[in-house]
Amino acid sequence: MTKRLLIIGALALAATSASAVTIGDNGVALHGSVQIDGLVPQEDQAIGIAKPDDDVLFNSYADLNLISKYVDAGVRMEFMKWPLPGYEPDFAGWGVPHIYAKGRYKGFELTAGDFYEQFGSGFILRTYQERSLGVDNALRGGRLKVTAVPGMRFTALGGVQRRYWDWETSSVVYGGEAEVNFQDYIKALTEKGIIWNLSAAYVLKTEDDESIFVPGTDYRLNVPERVGAWDIRSQFHKGNVSLTGEFAWKDQDPSFDNGYAYNRGTAVMLAGSYSRSGLSAMLQAKRSENMAYRSQRSMTGTSAMLNNMPAFTYTHTYALAAMYPYATQAADGEWAFQGAFSYKFKRGSALGGRYGTKFTLNLSYIRGLDYNGDAPAQIMGSDGRSTSFFGMGEAYYHDINLIIDKKWSSTVSQTFMYMNQMYNKSVIEGHGGRINSNIFVLDTKFKIDKRYTLRNELQYLHTPDDEGDWLYGLLELSVAPHLMVTVSDMWNVGETDTHYYNFGITGNYRSNRLQVAYGRTRAGYNCSGGVCRYVPATRGFTVSYTYTF
Repeated sequence: MTKRLLIIGALALAATSASAVTIGDNGVALHGSVQIDGLVPQEDQAIGIAKPDDDVLFNSYADLNLISKYVDAGVRMEFMKWPLPGYEPDFAGWGVPHIYAKGRYKGFELTAGDFYEQFGSGFILRTYQERSLGVDNALRGGRLKVTAVPGMRFTALGGVQRRYWDWETSSVVYGGEAEVNFQDYIKALTEKGIIWNLSAAYVLKTEDDESIFVPGTDYRLNVPERVGAWDIRSQFHKGNVSLTGEFAWKDQDPSFDNGYAYNRGTAVMLAGSYSRSGLSAMLQAKRSENMAYRSQRSMTGTSAMLNNMPAFTYTHTYALAAMYPYATQAADGEWAFQGAFSYKFKRGSALGGRYGTKFTLNLSYIRGLDYNGDAPAQIMGSDGRSTSFFGMGEAYYHDINLIIDKKWSSTVSQTFMYMNQMYNKSVIEGHGGRINSNIFVLDTKFKIDKRYTLRNELQYLHTPDDEGDWLYGLLELSVAPHLMVTVSDMWNVGETDTHYYNFGITGNYRSNRLQVAYGRTRAGYNCSGGVCRYVPATRGFTVSYTYTF
């Protein structure tokens, strides 16, 4: 434990000794950050935690970036030798996994090293970092971006993909995207205030042959060594209206995700929105099938993913509303619908009152595909299941929530939320049946004076399924601009009568942020953008420190 604490202390000391630097009059600047997230785990038989094997677990990152007019460069060091619970085994390690140099001149930008990129909505390519999920699927290679031609944008790239501490050279990724903005070429569009663009992208994954046999036979699969994917996207904007349409198509791609079947993948999305003062509305629909796309066909979990199929669900921040988050079913496919409507009643109106009242309605509805009576699982080595395009199968998830934001006085404001949810645990987690719930949230904020604010959350989740009902309470005192103290408890009043209590204090000073907490964490899923990581139950002290310069 002493050794690990010394390492944490050394990282924190290195962070506080660094500062932003501007070199000379040519605008060269040095920026960076350090992040350390740690846990001192404790035994807790009541929530199924045995005596921990490790005294201290922590994830740490240190970024350093040199920025100038024509050249940027950066490096990131990561130390995860004893990582926080719930990450995949290969996540553990340490080193310098991210280093890059970037040059730009007159509409040309060239990057060498590690980089992140997204084409369109990410249907065929999205490389990114999400530290809370353990996702970092950067590409290591080269990328060229060209904006020298007015109204046009072009990107070309190639490289190998990071998978934790491995860059498997047996798999190489190439890609390109071109976009044209029609308003730069058609005068009538500009005169009418219309913005209209069209983009097309292509990604090619090449991977060495692999010996994969059908179980119980001598049949060896003939796996493709080249798998390509196309994406076409168009966006239209005029005044208060925005429209988006996108279509993606993927070659035969037998992989662990689809049971090594040879069907092709498709995704189509339509989205529209309208907004004006006090009013906004959004509606979108997506159909996807067999769109799990990895640089390494036999990998599982969240690693080696080349693309990301976004979840058409509302992102909840309240604890009980976020208890059952939806994970996108990229391999099997889904029909997903999402809508949002928001209206603010003006001050002085019957519903607006003195300060106005805002109503927001969010809807998400997701179902599986209709497989024309085929078996639930793909057959290894077959052409895959057949589907009817507009047919829909089993319900996977729905969420209908109404949020009311109301300011009662200069010192008191409240947010009320009612949510009805159906979560098909059998589909999303592989067991457990459907969970139907009704959730109520009351969030009250008292502004005591310019420095002190007290916030209180009361939440109730009612369900006859899973572990039954839950209560949640939180008190949060903020002392601007440096301090925040929180006390919370998530209490299962259904089957287990278990309390998940937490006490925390957060301090901010200049570029430093330190959070220290003690308590229990319920086992569950942490999700972002439809990608989820299972986090086991924990009890103990947590420490989070960040420093930026």
